[in-house]
Amino acid sequence: MKRILVSATIAALGVAAPAFAALAVGATAPTLTAKAYVDGKATPFSLASALKKGPVVLYFFPAAYTGGCNAEAKAFAENIDKFQAAGASVIGVTAGNGKAGTSMDQALADFSKEHCNGKFPVAAVNAATVKAYDAALAGASVSNRTSYVIGRDGKIAFAYSAMAPQQHITKTLEAVTAMKK
Repeated sequence: MKRILVSATIAALGVAAPAFAALAVGATAPTLTAKAYVDGKATPFSLASALKKGPVVLYFFPAAYTGGCNAEAKAFAENIDKFQAAGASVIGVTAGNGKAGTSMDQALADFSKEHCNGKFPVAAVNAATVKAYDAALAGASVSNRTSYVIGRDGKIAFAYSAMAPQQHITKTLEAVTAMKK
């Protein structure tokens, strides 16, 4: 029942409350380590390690198995080759709920296969991480839809917040492509 209520709250707030990222371009990205899932398998994720390979697109999403989040994950998966060609990696993170009847770990493992097509990691993060990235959904304890591009230097190079998922992929891809030039 609690998961259904949280999902309903997300849906209602997603329409009524816009989300705004407060981390400014040039700010240092907070430390991030998490247990992530790629193609159903658990793997450790460290932002510091990922940045050694190139820029990182870190996108927050409200909850796995919701319409917008499913569409956003699918769109990132369909465009992962373009991100990789620009030298960037992608990770999706949430402080939202999982799929009813499953643990958060199992929900993200399944989500990483079903909606991310095993193309990039997804992870659950705690409220402190969401707060550090200023990615909390107004009036709720879950993450909003905010995407960051973090440069190899660990600084925020681009930030975009909007509850509609459509532009997150386009805008972050434009940002990483511009960084490569």
